[in-house]
Amino acid sequence: MSRFSFNQITAKHWELTELVKGVVDAGVDKVALWREPVAEYGLERSAALVRDAGLTVTTLCRSGFFQLDGWFDDNRRAIDETAALGAPVLVLVSGGLPEGSRDIAGARAHVADAIARLVPHAAAAGVTLAIEPLHPMYAADRCVISTWDQAMAIAEQHPVGQVGVTVDTYHLWWDDTVLPKIEAAGERIAIYQLADWITPLPAGVLTGRGLPGDGCVDFRAFHAAVEKAGYTGPIEVEVMNEELWQRPGPEILADTLAGYQSL
Repeated sequence: MSRFSFNQITAKHWELTELVKGVVDAGVDKVALWREPVAEYGLERSAALVRDAGLTVTTLCRSGFFQLDGWFDDNRRAIDETAALGAPVLVLVSGGLPEGSRDIAGARAHVADAIARLVPHAAAAGVTLAIEPLHPMYAADRCVISTWDQAMAIAEQHPVGQVGVTVDTYHLWWDDTVLPKIEAAGERIAIYQLADWITPLPAGVLTGRGLPGDGCVDFRAFHAAVEKAGYTGPIEVEVMNEELWQRPGPEILADTLAGYQSL
């Protein structure tokens, strides 16, 4: 419980003030926030809300999407938002192919260049950029960074603490080479996120995640790998699931905690 962080997207429709009250009542002291609901409530109000409740914001999700016009200014704003919330880490989802393009190698090179342009601003703000490799099924429209190696190749161009990598079990569980690489990553691990892989996947596949323990991910193997790497930071549960989202926030949190504690 001392490392558990409740990711806001897991209870997408839980209004922020009620979420904060709910996690505090449940004895949880860490949350991961998302940019859209924070903007809706107001950045300064959100920062004051979590601060007054005694909560630590573990990450802000998410920025990136470097294939879009205006990516530079939007990502700089996201870095500033992360710092304003007192969060140490901004999660980057790198974005898919530009419209009409088939040049995935070029898109990956652009991601590396874009992150390099953002690093000085992030470093000045005290924010670590956490590159998140997403499952290859998202490469076309959501994230051309599909593997641990691709993410690490970008991160290692920058100092530790400025650019790291997100370990998300949902996106990495299938890779039979990834566990020893995570063990060797050391301080490059910026955040550790849990979600389970369940089938059949829904249409659009984005909201097909399960709570920990509901699917086929070997969480014990991932726990062992991040521990061998020396990672002692927060462990977020980040689940996107339409059926789950229809339930009341307190029930979602209770089941999330139950799944987390059963691993």
